Amino acid sequence: MPHDVSVHPISVRRLTALSVVALLGSAGLVAGAAGPAVAANPCDPAVIAAAGFTPVLQIDLPQNAGWLDQDLPYSLDKTAEVGPNFDRVGYCLELDGPSGPQWVWTAMEPFSTDARRIGLPTRKGDIVRQPVGDLEVSSNVPDVTNGIGQTGYLEMWPNQYQTNGSSQVANASALTFDADDNPTSSFGYGSFQVHQVGATRPSALAAKTVFAVNTFTEPATGTLSIGIGTNTNGQPDWTFTNNAGRYSKRKFTAYVRPAMVALTEAPQDRQLIPRDSRGGAVVPVAGRVTDSRVRQVQLRVTGPSGTQTLAAPASRPFRFTPRITAGLHEYTFELRAIGQGINRVVAKREGVVSGDVYVVQGQSNAEASRFNGNASGEESPYLRSFGTSTSNAEISGADRTWHYAAGDVSTQSGSVGQWAIRMGRRIVDRYKVPVALVNGAHGGQPISFFQRNDSNPDELSTNYGRLRQRLASAGLIDHVKGVLFYQGESDNDNASVHTTGFSSLLQDWRSDFGMAVSGGSKYYVHQVRTSPCGNSTSIALREAQRKMGDSLGVTVLSTNGLSGHDGCHYAWVGGYRELGDHNFAVIARDWYGGTAAGVAAPNPASASVTGDGSQITVQLRAADVLTVDAASAANFRLAGTTATVQSVAYQSGGKLVLTLSGPATGATGVSYLSHNGAGPWITNATGTGLLAFDLPLT
Repeated sequence: MPHDVSVHPISVRRLTALSVVALLGSAGLVAGAAGPAVAANPCDPAVIAAAGFTPVLQIDLPQNAGWLDQDLPYSLDKTAEVGPNFDRVGYCLELDGPSGPQWVWTAMEPFSTDARRIGLPTRKGDIVRQPVGDLEVSSNVPDVTNGIGQTGYLEMWPNQYQTNGSSQVANASALTFDADDNPTSSFGYGSFQVHQVGATRPSALAAKTVFAVNTFTEPATGTLSIGIGTNTNGQPDWTFTNNAGRYSKRKFTAYVRPAMVALTEAPQDRQLIPRDSRGGAVVPVAGRVTDSRVRQVQLRVTGPSGTQTLAAPASRPFRFTPRITAGLHEYTFELRAIGQGINRVVAKREGVVSGDVYVVQGQSNAEASRFNGNASGEESPYLRSFGTSTSNAEISGADRTWHYAAGDVSTQSGSVGQWAIRMGRRIVDRYKVPVALVNGAHGGQPISFFQRNDSNPDELSTNYGRLRQRLASAGLIDHVKGVLFYQGESDNDNASVHTTGFSSLLQDWRSDFGMAVSGGSKYYVHQVRTSPCGNSTSIALREAQRKMGDSLGVTVLSTNGLSGHDGCHYAWVGGYRELGDHNFAVIARDWYGGTAAGVAAPNPASASVTGDGSQITVQLRAADVLTVDAASAANFRLAGTTATVQSVAYQSGGKLVLTLSGPATGATGVSYLSHNGAGPWITNATGTGLLAFDLPLT
């Protein structure tokens, strides 16, 4: 679903077969356009059967349920019989109440390969929160948009939920319960909702509810909240309406369309396939025919150069291996089953791209959600992410879906953080390559929290296991170009603990990540601004991080030079935005042939007493010209002497000359501590600040 549905007649090839909408005679409808309310009931079993669907679950919904951790009392249940053998899912909800009979039919691409997962979810981990394509809708409720070829969004879980959403849905509200809500770790309310949404962010289309069944896992005293269309008198998705008693009929039926082809390999919608040394990727599509009427399978791959058609006979398993190129363009994969009187689209995947992969990890400054200022303008259809960066094992394990990357939110589907999305957007704009960003960060945690369980590296109860599973499920784990780590505030300046913990973590990353990357993954460590938060005078942990460039072979990134700092976190302007720019410059240097001049964080090599003993010269590792703001001297400290630093000047050849209040008698060391908040700064050409340091004097 990479673009908003365009207007085109119902007969175009986007139809995956004769639809219920078409069978009802609505040939005047167009894909994605609002049609008139349907007079005939689309839930007529004969109509649905003629469209190739078969019922698998049916229940007359009660007024009160209390179904948490229970099997539903379906009057019809053929899920075991169907198994994974289906290529579309459909639902009918029929109500009869104060407004008379109401009904809605909707069908979509499958969101699960297990028929048992398409009914009302009642158990932990039964969570679906994702877009779906090729949505068709037919209803007699005027607010519903009837038609085909739409984009849907599903919210199905047994959990309680909040209004603050993932930002994956255009025009959804963070203040009301609607098409983009947030399931929490608490169980006992329940949502089963299908929405109509725009396929892009932003979009001109309003996010609207097709139907909702809620409150089914609340205790049995709670009345179900049910509705078709968008509720205009309360929460838009019918949450808290507790209105089931208004209806004398409440029939819910789930359908599937039996598959003609069983797929064993195929991309997902919105998937990023890591690019190889040839500047693209092979995208396998494989499976076998399961219907004897099919004589041939065809794969149509549509991209920037047109459509490529590949074919294989139905007599044996097939495997197509088309190649795509990395760039700012998307591919559509459409698999068709061909036979006598048969020409069915059995699978369609849209928005597939090829590009590069980066991981973000650490504490809240790696989560980098919105503290002050909005980064949504940095979002791009060519920035992707996979899964959910949450500490909840059930929610994390349930999300195995590709999403658009979002910068302002954390612990949500597709959330990557503000500086990461800025960095990614600059890669996209400058080097014209899509980027996958996978953020595994968790705020307020010490280094021990991020360690691997060596006996079970994929354990979902661990931060490492959740991130590792996401990367492996997405097909990214061997293709990670870089890991950017920002952590240490919660280690409270304990340099020994932090260094030991990070060394272990780095060793595990090096054994798990980037096996297919030429030269291996690169690792980037942000020197924290403070440890703990608010304390800019402690230096042991920050000095240990600075030394990691030498002892561990990582690249050390600076967080100095950022004035939008509140003592712990950063605003967008003057903070995460600029940090994204600084990180981009380093990534561009390392991976895309970008300039090296003025990019590396200014880093001292040595310090010595010079002149008549009343100056200290700090020799930097690079000769990049630095800008020294007035009053920067206040951030330097001397050890072993009563002398103080009065002024700082840059000298050609990569030197900082500190002029003292008097001779440095007895001086043993010099430190640069930086500070909380805004400048003064000592920065290079990109605005990156001098690393904090604690050096002996020679």
